[in-house]
Amino acid sequence: MEKETFTEQKLPSYGGQALIEGVLMRGSRHAAAALRAPDGSVLVVHEELKGIYKTNLHKIPFLRGLILLWDSLGLGMKFLIISANAQTEEKEKFEGFEVVMTMIVSLAFSIGLFFLAPAGIALLLEKLVALPSWVSHIVEGFVRLSIVVGYMAAVSRIEEIKRVFRYHGAEHKTINCFDSGEEVTLENVRKQSRLHPRCGTAFMVTVVFISIVLFLLIGPLTKSIAARLISRLILVPVIAGVSYEYIRWNAKHMNRPFIKFLYRPNLAVQNITTAEPDDAMLEIAIRSFKTMLAYEGGEIPEGVLETSELDGEKAARGSASNGS
Repeated sequence: MEKETFTEQKLPSYGGQALIEGVLMRGSRHAAAALRAPDGSVLVVHEELKGIYKTNLHKIPFLRGLILLWDSLGLGMKFLIISANAQTEEKEKFEGFEVVMTMIVSLAFSIGLFFLAPAGIALLLEKLVALPSWVSHIVEGFVRLSIVVGYMAAVSRIEEIKRVFRYHGAEHKTINCFDSGEEVTLENVRKQSRLHPRCGTAFMVTVVFISIVLFLLIGPLTKSIAARLISRLILVPVIAGVSYEYIRWNAKHMNRPFIKFLYRPNLAVQNITTAEPDDAMLEIAIRSFKTMLAYEGGEIPEGVLETSELDGEKAARGSASNGS
């Protein structure tokens, strides 16, 4: 495929996720992951994106943010399990009811930790020290930001997570190389920034700042603890949808100095969730990205497994045949 075909794609269509010793890259119709096995071999896995991608739901402003977030959680968890299996040689299957329940529990935990807990703390301080309501809402926002950043900083100290964050850096460098119009080679990718405006970390920080503004606006309506907590639950989808559109719009206008200034906090936090990768990690990210691009262009690369093949002896044979 000619390079011009690649660059004609809309940039927000391409994104990725760090895995356990691997990288997942996703386009508008296909996702691919490259995984480094303990013996040094490389397993490359592909999945065609279906479901919402066969409809126009993922194109509706504000609604698409929620739909794509839910879909990304499911896809990300599936490939995380695949990457874990590649390291342990276990063949655990993760689908259907398990996927849905895991996502529901994860979302419930996140909402409780990042939305309800800060609201409860701020309301308690408001009652104890007689804070004005609008000050309480600002305090809530900064408590939420502190929890988000503190959580990321805490997990970044875990040795296994540090390696995942290095693969996160490799993912960003690879996408930055493509976004800049350069050929995606090891030499070109190596010199790129490990920070990227479309990162999931940026989404979390954006959610925090938008929640501060929104909760300040509705402050007079949420004076009781019940009203405040219920409003946080109800408005989570609204905040997520607005945050997605904000990031999408910013990503298209990053060449403007004012937009770059606004995005500094998002990029700064990525210094916690990314780290400099080595060349072996970059090679994994590049292979994943090029595999995804090939499928997006209608090609079918050799030596790539489908996610549906990753069960029992098929996965074992596939891992052995994909050595680098």
